[in-house]
This record gives sequence, C-alpha cells and structure tokens, in this order.
Amino acid sequence: MRRARVGRWFGRQSWSVGLALTILAVAILPGMLSAPAMGSTGPTRPVSESGIAQWRLVGSYVENSVTAGEGLTTITRGRGSANIVYRGILTVPKKLAAQGWTHIGDPDAVRGYIIDAFQGPSSGRSKMFLVTEPSGRTVKYVHKLVSGELYNNSFDAISPDTQWMVSGEWGTMRHLQIYPTPLLNRRTSKTGGTLRLAGYIKLDHKVNDIQGCDFTARTTLICASDDDGQKLFTNQKPLLKIELSRALDGASVAGHVTDLGSIPQRSTCAGTFEAEGVDYNVASGILRVEDIQPSSCIIKTTVYEYAHRGR
Repeated sequence: MRRARVGRWFGRQSWSVGLALTILAVAILPGMLSAPAMGSTGPTRPVSESGIAQWRLVGSYVENSVTAGEGLTTITRGRGSANIVYRGILTVPKKLAAQGWTHIGDPDAVRGYIIDAFQGPSSGRSKMFLVTEPSGRTVKYVHKLVSGELYNNSFDAISPDTQWMVSGEWGTMRHLQIYPTPLLNRRTSKTGGTLRLAGYIKLDHKVNDIQGCDFTARTTLICASDDDGQKLFTNQKPLLKIELSRALDGASVAGHVTDLGSIPQRSTCAGTFEAEGVDYNVASGILRVEDIQPSSCIIKTTVYEYAHRGR
C-alpha cells in the first residue's frame, strides 16, 4: 500500500492544526481506503473481503486429486442431459504420455465435444489440444510456440459461440491467448494438425498462475489464480472476472480484470493449497472452482459450487 510522504511537514509549517489534519487526511486516507488505480505499483484489493463477490456458495464436495485435481467440465448431450468430467494426473492417456504429453490441464466442453489442454517437457517447443468427439473419436492439434511464449498449457475455455478458444501460460502475464476452436472453427482442419494463434486478450492488470477459466457469458470469463504472492492482489488465491471489450471474433481484444475475492482454503491439514480448474454450467447456472488440499491431504481436491446472486 502506497502512502503519501509527510516528511517534516508539521515542524516547518505554521498553519492551523485543523487545516493540517484536513490536508493529512486528504493525502493519506484515499490510499488506505481504496484499491490503487490500474498502473499503480501497489496490489489491487478484492471486491469482497469475505466470499466471492456476485456469487453465493451453495455447496462443496471432495474428489480424488489423481483423477480430478487438474480440472473439470460439464458435458451436455442429447436433451440437456449433463455430467461432469474430471481431469487429473491419472487421466493422461498412456499413448500420449509416451509421446511426451505428460501434463493435462483444465478442459472445456461444448455440444458434447471435449477439448483437453496438454503440455510436454519444458524443453519442448509446442503444446497440444486434443478434441474428443461425442462418438469418442479423438483429433490432435499441435501449436508451435511463438516468440516469447511459454510452453505451459494450463487450460482451455471455449467461447459461447463455439468458434474461439482461450488458453493461458504460467507465471505473471498481461495477456491470455486466443485460438480458433479446434475442429469446430472452419479455420482448422477436420483431421487435426497445426493450430495457430489468432490473437490475445490484452489485460489491463497483470495476473499470475492462471490455472483454469470458463466463460459465463459472451464477454465474461471467470478464472482461478493460484497466486499467493499478494503483489498483484492483496488476497491469496484470487478468483478473477475478466470482462472483454467485445465478443471474440479472431482478433485481439481488451480485457478488464476484477478480483472477486479469494477461493476458499479449507482443510484439516495445514500448508499450501493449489487452486485449479473452473467450470460453469450454463443450464444450471452453477460455477465450480477446484482447490487441492495441502500436505498429507493432497489426495483431496475440494470442488466449491456457486450460484450467481442474480439468479
């Protein structure tokens, strides 16, 4: 938190005490009571200091981390029947692991199609997205890293119109990536192959270690940050809302970042939690956010369920 410098002001001025106190309040209190403006060097405060702003917690449950600790998505087929699919270290197909695709991220699904985000070793120069069709057939798309791009492939999020896909890297970033949605966008081959970057979501606030995102509307993403540093945001594990300047159309867009509050950290074990996947079920309006429990409880991944306060 930045504070105004008052130096030796009191000893060198002959103004009245009342005026001095007024000026001191004007100089100091705004920085103490509100979040810094964008571009400030100080961290931004969350909208809610307790809970998640605009969302109410309606439930939680625990899954096994080895099969569910990397992410989740709702698959809707037929007449609205839906089920949740989870991803973890044991859900990486052996054939893909043998090819070097050893890490799976937070997936997304639309119209019965599932898209998984894979990454290989840090020495690699590409990342991969695997589409699973409703029939079960899989199609592989490989993206070669552009200049300055990190190899990490933490998640994918499909736009509501199904034509564009958002993904992210790791560390501290000013952007998210935009791709044509593999298989579903005519710019991509029906048989897989190369997947090229279309543009960026250019963020007005830096973000760190984004583990999962999902669209809740055409121009709104909710993203889980595994950030405990409190250098960008004053709270740990911020759940972020990213509002786009327009719906995705294949070109770069601006994104406004809001910290809604902290993802819960609840466990009988003490230590460092890990924020993971995000899923929004359009039909039910339920937002799910994952958190891996710490230390000896690491085998447990808690899924928190939220309903929008407007519903």
